This record gives sequence, structure tokens and C-alpha cells, in this order.
Amino acid sequence: DKLKDLLELLPEHDLPEDLRSKHCKRCVVIGSGGILHGSELGQLLNQFDIVIRLNDAPVQGYTDHVGNKTTIRMTYPEGAPLSEQEYPPASLFVAVLFKSVDFTWLQAMVKNETL
Repeated sequence: DKLKDLLELLPEHDLPEDLRSKHCKRCVVIGSGGILHGSELGQLLNQFDIVIRLNDAPVQGYTDHVGNKTTIRMTYPEGAPLSEQEYPPASLFVAVLFKSVDFTWLQAMVKNETL
């Protein structure tokens, strides 16, 4: 019931047009473990059609190693960026919900409530 009520609050949206029209010929998923530090793979990673970044690992200051392109940012609610400036305007934020508290978080975000 909680999930059903929450889904009714959400506006129905599809993927943004620029993502719907993309063909994922070369995609990369970049985690946040720090394994790329010192790799200097930034330019190579930026060449992928779609760059999916996990969690809230920093990009700024590490672009030589991790690139600066972000198509999709996937994270749990507790890893969601705290300020509007942390959401790149050309990327899609995907919240990964699985705990009961995650659904409470999403409801608060949709209703603009304080947690």
C-alpha cells in the first residue's frame, strides 16, 4: 500500500528525449571505489556514448582519471547530492530504492517535506 500511494504521487515521465534517442553502442559504468585514481583514463571514459556513475563519487578535481561526462547518476537516497549544484543539468539522476526508509525519503522529496 505504501508503494502504491507513493507511485500515485509521482508524475509519469519517460526518459529524456536525448536518452531515448541514444543508441548505447559503448557504455561504461563507473563506481566510486577509487580504483581509477592515477589511471589518467578520463579522456577515454568521456568518449563512451553513455557514462553511468554509481553513488556520489566526486568528479571535479579528478577529471584526468575519471572523466567529466555523466549521463546517468545512480545512487541510494543517502548518497543523493545535497545541493542543486551537484546535479549536472545534462544528466539523469536515478534513485535506487530498496529499504522502507528509502520510500519515505522519496515521498518527502516529492512532497518537498523535511525528513
